[in-house]
Amino acid sequence: MNNRLFESSVLIITLIAFWSCNIPKVAFTKLNPDIPERFQNVSDTNNISKLNWRNYFTDSNLIALIDTALSNNQELNIILNELEVSKNEIRARKGEYLPFVNLNFGSGPDRASKYTWDGQSEEEWKTNNNKPSYIGDFMVSGSATWELDLWKKLRNAKKSAALKYLAELEGKNFMVTNLIAEIALSYYELMSLDNLLKNVETNIVIQSNAVNAVKLQKDAAKVTQLAVNRFEAQLLNTRNLQYEIQQKITETENRINFLTARFPKPIRRESDNFLNIDASSTQIGIPSQLLTNRPDVRKAEIQVEASRMDVKIAKASFYPNVALKAGLGFQSFNPVFLINPQSLIYNLAGDLVAPLINRNALYANFYSASARQIQALYGYEQSILNAYVDVINQLSKNDNFTKSFRIKNQEVETLIQSVSIANNLFNSARADYAEVLLTQRDALESKMQLIEIKMKQLESKVNLYRALGGGWN
Repeated sequence: MNNRLFESSVLIITLIAFWSCNIPKVAFTKLNPDIPERFQNVSDTNNISKLNWRNYFTDSNLIALIDTALSNNQELNIILNELEVSKNEIRARKGEYLPFVNLNFGSGPDRASKYTWDGQSEEEWKTNNNKPSYIGDFMVSGSATWELDLWKKLRNAKKSAALKYLAELEGKNFMVTNLIAEIALSYYELMSLDNLLKNVETNIVIQSNAVNAVKLQKDAAKVTQLAVNRFEAQLLNTRNLQYEIQQKITETENRINFLTARFPKPIRRESDNFLNIDASSTQIGIPSQLLTNRPDVRKAEIQVEASRMDVKIAKASFYPNVALKAGLGFQSFNPVFLINPQSLIYNLAGDLVAPLINRNALYANFYSASARQIQALYGYEQSILNAYVDVINQLSKNDNFTKSFRIKNQEVETLIQSVSIANNLFNSARADYAEVLLTQRDALESKMQLIEIKMKQLESKVNLYRALGGGWN
């Protein structure tokens, strides 16, 4: 028996060695991200992404909207349920490398023909024992199967499922970051539209007074009907602007309501102080912090690790599967004899199964897994580059529009004074109506541009917080 065991072991080892000769090599690439040491000339490691969004956004109305969105947003809730599906996938993979134990019950009729060996035996037994015949088969047994995970194929599958769950979790975090940013941007846009509308309404009053004044001058024969028509045309153009702005306000309110999973309703906000909102963003930290702060970068990194596990799984498919099977129970044609030592049945077997010829499908799976691993590596590098460029763009945007706002604000103040001066000169016949019209138009456009620049400032503040990985934590 020892000789047979030795011979069997040698045979198995020889077969495994034969199978191993044609197995492709696994080439893993280590993650070594090449990222600059700092953003521009900033070397401070303090980072606004560490701030909770409740501390970064101080407007109580905005905080309430974000809270509602994080609780009710349908897309976010869909992702949360996808996470539950992934969690159950881990549980299923874990169960695959544990033994499977089943309990079996069975019964059924089994009547043999009288003119067969089984039928004759039944008749003879009935005649000799003078007992009723039981036609059928009764069984109760337990069975167990266990695939020996010698090559860690099943355990690596469980690790892969766990890594994919973690990647989806980071995807959820990235969704939270973007949702917070989208709510904040829409909220600030709504405030900017309120200020644009207020600016237009103010100019409508100014231009209406100008129209009344020029009509009086026409009645006094100081100007012609052409001047009246030009002033009225400008007033009508300004009035038309308010309807376009009102439509944008409606659409922006509805976008916020959609993100918060509510039917259309007015959005509470206080827009009077819009131009004075602090839009400065400091403490951006260093680029290497993006590797831990940005959920999309961490997701890409985890996907690389998951792809490595998938390559190992594909490689393990070339090796033979070893499985143990066992069963124990009772079987009898008569239920009276079912629980009887002589009705005992059992079996114990081992299976060794391996692909020998035509392993094209295995090669295809292996090379596909390898290609997906390379894709994941490129995706990781791309996510780092995208994060770095994103931060640089928002930093530049914040700096440039902060300077632009300062200069444009001076221009607005100058033009507001010019409107008053032009009106006084026109009323005293020291300036013509064209100068007044141009000054009013320039003042209106300049104030609207100032509001738009402020909006771009706030966009850079929100997007810089998002680009640095803030919000999800």
